This record gives sequence, structure tokens and C-alpha cells, in this order.
Amino acid sequence: MRTAWRIIVRVISSLWRVINFVRECILNLFLLVIILVGIAVWGLVSHDTTTPRTLNTSQALVLNLDGIIVEQPSQDKKISKLIGQEFLGSNSKLRQENPLFDLVKAIRQAKEDKSITGIVLDLHNFAGGDQPSLNYIGQALQEFKSSGKPIYAYGDNYSQAQYYLASYADHLYLSPLGAVDLHGMATNNLYFKTLLDNLKVSSHIFRVGTYKSAVEPFLRDDMSPAARDADTRWITQLWQGYLTTVSANRKITPQQLFPGAEAIIAALQANGGNSAQYAVDAHLVDGLKTHADVEQLLTDKFGWDNQQKSFKQISIYDYTSPSKALDDKPNIAVIVANGAIMDGPASDGNVGGETTAQQIREARLDPEIKAIILRVNSPGGSVTASEQIREELMAVKKAGKPIVVSMGGLAASGGYWISTPADFIIASPTTLTGSIGIFGVINTVENTLGTIGVHTDGVSTSPLADISMTKALPESVTQMMQLTIDNGYHNFVNLVAQSRHMTPEQVNAIAQGHVWTGEDAKQNGLVDALGNFDDAVNKAQSLAHLQKASLKWIQEDPTWVDALLSQMQVSAAARLPDQIKAWLPAPLAEVMTKVQQQPGLLNQQTDPQNRYAWCINCGVIN
Repeated sequence: MRTAWRIIVRVISSLWRVINFVRECILNLFLLVIILVGIAVWGLVSHDTTTPRTLNTSQALVLNLDGIIVEQPSQDKKISKLIGQEFLGSNSKLRQENPLFDLVKAIRQAKEDKSITGIVLDLHNFAGGDQPSLNYIGQALQEFKSSGKPIYAYGDNYSQAQYYLASYADHLYLSPLGAVDLHGMATNNLYFKTLLDNLKVSSHIFRVGTYKSAVEPFLRDDMSPAARDADTRWITQLWQGYLTTVSANRKITPQQLFPGAEAIIAALQANGGNSAQYAVDAHLVDGLKTHADVEQLLTDKFGWDNQQKSFKQISIYDYTSPSKALDDKPNIAVIVANGAIMDGPASDGNVGGETTAQQIREARLDPEIKAIILRVNSPGGSVTASEQIREELMAVKKAGKPIVVSMGGLAASGGYWISTPADFIIASPTTLTGSIGIFGVINTVENTLGTIGVHTDGVSTSPLADISMTKALPESVTQMMQLTIDNGYHNFVNLVAQSRHMTPEQVNAIAQGHVWTGEDAKQNGLVDALGNFDDAVNKAQSLAHLQKASLKWIQEDPTWVDALLSQMQVSAAARLPDQIKAWLPAPLAEVMTKVQQQPGLLNQQTDPQNRYAWCINCGVIN
């Protein structure tokens, strides 16, 4: 009886959570509409939206970053700030998107702003970003420090991503009960072969490349030796890059920063398991301080604000640098390819082949634009969409305008395909690139339906017409698909060979779907130089023979409706999975989390020929 009662209570509790979720969504929707109308009215009556918000003549700029760092946000930044932070709750803060280049620009402007006398890093809601992005922000922080202005960091705990940025601080403090979580890097993917066998789903896999491991989840229950060797190489290089940068910031050796699991355990055993004291002893932090201690320290440095009841400060989200003279007329276009490459128009977080090609065409036809920088942060995707973008870039090249590709954290497979027309390719040492290979996947469920007594039959004028998810794939279709995939790989290799002035045999030796870091890619001739976005700007300026570079960011501005729908999607993404997971046993909840982190296998497959140049697994790092 007690067990039955518990079940009833749990069901009622779960239903109540769902009802509460629906209620919150409806209420949020009405609130958002009211807010958007208010913002629209304010925009009509406001004549100067660039007036800087400067609360004090001497204050700290607080980098209280919420969420992740992205190349390009998927929704309007001002609206996401107003709506996401105030009405979508703490879960949505971890999903908020912070534009990389806006952050770097703000830090650099703060360096010259006399009202900003220091930076405070408040990273407790910061969820991370790829290593090249963090390194680029770190460079801006180093430039800020070079002006003589100090940087402070304080945290109850530091994740690896948080600690990466915190390590740039002149003064780095930790809570007396806190910890610095340094543990290394790992990749973990889900494999579905046994599940598909149990469900009697027939997976027809077509691929070229020994290391093209994107389809392995359909073929295996574990990682292949070739994929293990390749992934071990690049993830080790990423970890070494992390250790090298952070240890240099802390003025200790990489071995001191992370002596290994056994040494860390031994040190914790010696001090009674005190993680905070270990951080001090290992020189990971400068000292242990309570919140009150830190507030007093910052008050002594920046002064006290009676209105805010805190030290004098301004949030990075409120900061606007003092107005300056208008920039020169733009002469270099910047186009960002951020996300999986899909056919058609761009969607939230994805690169649309149609949209990006149109943006490139706009830059090509603009007589004021003398060069193009293509910023690539993409695992690839549809071959058809990738080729659509590449063809438009080739038109730019024929028009005589130089193209520089600046690679972010990931520019692999289709991300490398669209980079091939470039006159110059710049990657970060820890960029993941290469993965030159192609695959195709067609799943059929004829056996699954057969087990429940459902069968498909009909007539056709040709085996090529008799294609259905509910029927076995004809042998002629299988042969044609493999020939198409082989041809796609041959074209990919030839594109790389022509653009990199190599032979197809040389490219094939480093292709086969192999993922390389930027450092290895430079040695293999796949990129021209190692650097960041600033280096790409300098190179574009040089190739176009410009005295001064002035950038024009070509991107689509979302409408009010787009922003509203995007924010509702963020709200649902932040809340609904947690509601579902609450019903599930812990192991299933963990599986659900892994599925969310491993997109692209069962969705986003839109290529009309089922051909994909996609590095699905190389972006999932824990």
C-alpha cells in the first residue's frame, strides 16, 4: 500500500511540475510581448541609443559573464539581456550567449576609458567556450593589464573554463571552502549499434576515410582503434595548450599546475582533504577570502557606491565606452560561419548555405569592400550547402578581392571545405580542423515494422524509385550511394590539393577523415599560419593594400518576432529537459544529457544527396 501511495504521489508531483512549466511559459509569453512593445515604443521616441551608461567617474568593469562564449549570438543581444536574465530563470543564464568579438572590443575600450580603473572577473555563472575564444579574451585582458590597471578574480569554485580566464588576473582569490577543478579533458560519445539491432533498424552506411568516425555510433558499440588514436592525439594537444597558457599566467610550471591524479590525491591526503588549501599550496590561487573580505578589498580599491550598496562598478552587460568619432568607411567584410552547415536559409545556431552565400555575394558586389574575412567555427554538415558557399567564395576570388579565413575553435570537414578558396588561412594552435572525409547514412525500419506485423509493398518503374524508409534499400541504390560518396571524397581531396598547392596523393595521406589541431594542420600544410582574428584582419589589410582596416560585419538582424520565438525556445530548452529528467532514473537522465551533447546523428540531416562532410564527435569535450 505504501509503495502504491508513493507511486501516486510521484505521478501527481510530476504532473504538477508539467502544469507549472506550461503556466510559466504562458505567463512569460504575455510578459515578453508587453516588454517588446515597450522596447519598440522606447526605440521610436529615443534619438540617442548610444549614450554611455557611466555610473561613476572611477569604477571597476565587472565581467560577470553568464552562459557561454559564441562567435555569433543566435538571438538579439539587447533583447536576450532584458528577457533572458530577468524572466527565464537561473537555468537560462547558463545558456546565454556572449558574443566573443563584442567582449574583446569592450575590454579593449575599457583599457582606454579613464573611468574604468580595473576589471573584476565574476565567473560563477560562466559555462565556458572553446579554447581559442578564451585565449582571444585572455589576450585582451593582457592588453588591459599592460595599461597598469589591475584585474581581480574571485570565486566560490572554479571550473576549468572559469579558471582559464581567472588565471589572467593579477589577484586571484578563492573561497575558504572552494576548489579549483582541474581534471583534464575527455571525449565521450554514445554508440547505438546494439540498440539499432534490438530495434531491428537497418543502417546503411556509406563513407570514405579511415578516420571518418562520425558514423561509428551506427556501426559499433565502442570507439575504433583508428578513431581512438586520432582523438587521443588532438585532445592531448588541447590539454597541453591549456596547461601551457594557464601555468604561464600563474608563473608556475605545467607540472605544478597539474601534477597528475596520484600527486593531487597524495597532497589532499596530507592536508586532510582541504581542496582550498591545496589550491593555495599549489599556487593555483593567491589566497583564500570570504565574500566580505573580497568586498572590502574591492571597496578599498574602487570606492563605495551608496546607491548600489557595493564597490563602485559597472557590469559588462551595461558598459558602453565613451563615444568616439565615427569609424572610417568599412573596407573589409567579416562573415561568420558559426554552427553546422545546413541547406537553405540560416536557422538558430546553424549556418545556412543559402544565407551565407547571399552574404558573401553582398560583399562581392559592394565596391567599398576590398577584402573578405570568413570566420569559420563549424563542424561541417551538408556537402551541397558547403559547396554553395564555396562557389560564391570562388566568385569573390575571380572578382579580385582577397579572402582570409580565420578559424575559431572548430573548422572541420565542411568547415574546411568552405575554407579552401581562401588566399590565406589562419588557425589557432588549438583549432580542430581537417577531418577531410565524407559519409552518408540511410536508416530503414522494414524489420522493425515486420515484428509488429506491418509490411510495405507496391510497384515501381525502377529500383531507384523504390526507396522508402519502410522497405529494404535496393542493392542498386546502395551501389549508387557509395559511388556518390566516393566521388564526393575525390572532389574534396582535389579541392584541397588545388587550393593548398599539393598533389591529391599528398592530401589523401593527411585526409581520410583525420582530425588535426591547428598546430598539426600548419605542419601538414592545411593552414598558412597560427594566430587569432587580429592576425586575420592584419593579413586582409595587407593583401588588399589598405592603409587602414575598417570592418563591416555582415549578418542578419533578427526581427522582433524572431527574437521572441528564440527566447521562448531558450526558456523551453532551459526548463523542459530538467522536467523530463526529473521523471527518469539517474542512468537514463545521463543518457539524455549525452544525446543533447551529441547533435547531428539523428537530426539536421538535410542534404538532398545524403552526403555529409561533418565532424560530429570532435566538438564534444568534457
